Amino acid sequence: MPRVVPPIDGRTSSSNLPPSIIESTAGFSAGVVATLAVHPFDILKTRLQLEIDRKSKPGDSLRVLRQIVRDEGNFKALYRGLMPNMIGNSVSWALYFLWYRNLKDIMQSYRGGERLHSMDYFVASGTSGILTAVCTNPIWVIKTRMISTGANAPGAYKSISDGIRRLYKSEGIPGFWRGLLPSLFGVSHGAIQFVAYEQLKNRRSEYKGSGVELSNWDYLTLSGMSKIFAGSVTYPYQVVRSRLQIYNARELYSGATDVVVQVWRKEGVMGFYKGIIPNIVRVLPSTCVTFLVYENTKYYLPKFWQDDVTLDD
Repeated sequence: MPRVVPPIDGRTSSSNLPPSIIESTAGFSAGVVATLAVHPFDILKTRLQLEIDRKSKPGDSLRVLRQIVRDEGNFKALYRGLMPNMIGNSVSWALYFLWYRNLKDIMQSYRGGERLHSMDYFVASGTSGILTAVCTNPIWVIKTRMISTGANAPGAYKSISDGIRRLYKSEGIPGFWRGLLPSLFGVSHGAIQFVAYEQLKNRRSEYKGSGVELSNWDYLTLSGMSKIFAGSVTYPYQVVRSRLQIYNARELYSGATDVVVQVWRKEGVMGFYKGIIPNIVRVLPSTCVTFLVYENTKYYLPKFWQDDVTLDD
């Protein structure tokens, strides 16, 4: 595997490219690659989250997987909703890393160039997450509704444009921001993950010594460890968000608090962790791929740009 120089506090190799372009391009690329790799697990996780009356069992993932393939045509059903998912992930990561980089630069300038503290990472990550969640929530509503049902289900959205038109017609502008509140709570997940990732990365760099490069294996390991840590703390919000974003959410729940009350009363504590197994299977490779593509793109893009500029000159 190629080796990449460990970026410290968001700094990248010098080049003629603005840092914002580098960060957003790296984030966009990471979102596209990660979504293509793990989209079927996203469908599986969402379907399990929406099973209200069934008690969670170890074999549920295989049962739902067989059911999707059997009832919805073939294995292509596992990629239903791929486009809104890809758009959502790529745009989200592009915006997130753009704001995250700029906020870290502001904080580092305020600290006089010193290494950032855990709280700095938390604030930068949390603020970036809030801005990203507000901007991209409409994409996630369409995506959740498309992957929560088969393409042949009554009332199912046929495409992104069909979903936008019908959602606006039936629920108006507020419908595009359904589930935003639990998504904002979910920002804490990203904040916790990034604090853990940045600190683990700094510790690993210190352990390997000054000037020694972090390997791709380091990035895979560190991103996986930070994701497991954050996911174990914040997973329940995803169940609440999914329940609020389905087609008939207004008929079933009056809001996020009502979802929490109903899940607790009807399904118990384990109801908040439905779909967590496929979610872990999905998010670990997704996170590892995302950060690996992000770190490599962030490092190599300026080099490729410099080479192109040199050739043109």
